[in-house]
This record gives sequence, C-alpha cells and structure tokens, in this order.
Amino acid sequence: MNTDIVDLRQFYHSPLGQMATASIGRAVASVWPRLPDERLVGLGFALPYLELFKPDAERTFAFMPAGQGAVNWPPGALSATALVFDEELPLPDASIDRMLLVHSLEFAENPREALKEIWRVLAPGGRVVIVVPNRRGVWARLEHTPFGAGRPYSRSQLVSILREANFTPGAFAEALFFPPYRKRWMLKLCRWMEPFGRRAMPLFSGVIVVEAQKRLYQGLPVFARSSRRVFVPVLAPQGVPSTRAKAERE
Repeated sequence: MNTDIVDLRQFYHSPLGQMATASIGRAVASVWPRLPDERLVGLGFALPYLELFKPDAERTFAFMPAGQGAVNWPPGALSATALVFDEELPLPDASIDRMLLVHSLEFAENPREALKEIWRVLAPGGRVVIVVPNRRGVWARLEHTPFGAGRPYSRSQLVSILREANFTPGAFAEALFFPPYRKRWMLKLCRWMEPFGRRAMPLFSGVIVVEAQKRLYQGLPVFARSSRRVFVPVLAPQGVPSTRAKAERE
C-alpha cells in the first residue's frame, strides 16, 4: 500500500525530510551528474529530486501512483503531473530517456511488471535510477518516515529483479547514514555521521540508489492484458442503485 501524498509532503517539509532530501540528492547526483537535453520522468514521489535535474532536462514529468495521490507540480507553471498506474504508464514505446523512481518500487503491487513497463517506455540506451529502503538499514525499521513503509531491498535483490526485467545494473550509491531523529537539536548532532557512514558503514545506509540501463539484445515476452484499470472519482457511490434504476425495475 502506498504512503499517502499528504504524509509524503509533510515529511519532506520537516527538518528531517530536508536532511533526507540533501543526502539522497547527493547520492543520485553521483550516478547522474547531468541530463543534457533529455526527457525525464519521475515515478512515485520524486518531486524534491526532480528539481535537481529540471534545469538541464529537455522536459520533465512527475508521474504519481493512483494509490498515493498527486499534487500539482511545478508550482506557478503549467502542470507536469499525471496520476498513473505503475504497470500501465500513459507513454508510447521508447519515448523517455531517463526515469527516476523514489517511493515507487517498494510500493509496487508487482515490481517485475512495473519494471517491464519502465523498460517499454525507455528509449534504446535509456537509464533508470531507483531509490529504495535498504533492508539492513535503520530507516526501514521505523515507521515515522516514508522509508519505513513498503518492501525494503538489498543490493543482491535489486540486481536480480533488474536483470529479470532486462536491465543491466550499473553504479550504486548509498544515503541516509544518520538515524531518523525528529528533534532539531538531535539532527544537528547527526550531521557529522553522513560523511563518516559513507566511508565506514556503506552496508547500513538508510537507502540504496542504483542506476541501470535498458538492455536490448534479449527479447521480452508480451502478453495481452484481459482488462485495463480505470480511474473512478472517489466521491462516486459504488454499488448503490439509483432512484431511476429502482423505478425502472418496479
């Protein structure tokens, strides 16, 4: 089950969320230095990190899962946000150069199908960066942050699932080496832990960041879907016969 959009926004506006953004942003930038004139899609809740690449990218979109909810982005401009199902992205084949997954893969109903859909929309040579909670880290064990929900991963699990979906894993990075304290004064004491943990304890980071490239020399089986999911307004009554329907039956 996805974390709600309200909880995600509240976390990233908190002092702890701002420190997490800085830490993860450095890790993502280490595997993606620049994106010159490329088409970028963020899937999940990637808004704090899309801002890092938006100035260089040709165009940038924010896709948010239906179970999570969506907000308008960027503020004060034409919306580049879409509410989607992660297994049925509203994009043509081979139409995107890069994808950034944050708060996405750990919540996917079927992670392998979600990755195959990402493979479909990526252009030849396209790359994806995935940020997921580390199974060995402290952040995955505490529920007051979004990284404490969903399915955490290890490096070997990420490599396995990426290869199954026809991706070649490349560079790895780690982030969130400090405990997820909520008190400001405790967070100030934790600032020195980030550079120390990156050198001394990479296995116990809060999140794992991996880049992978779309692999082209192996075919993927394609199965026709028997049905497609559709969006239904949340305020629409479900399963309640209308007055007109009752009258017609009578």
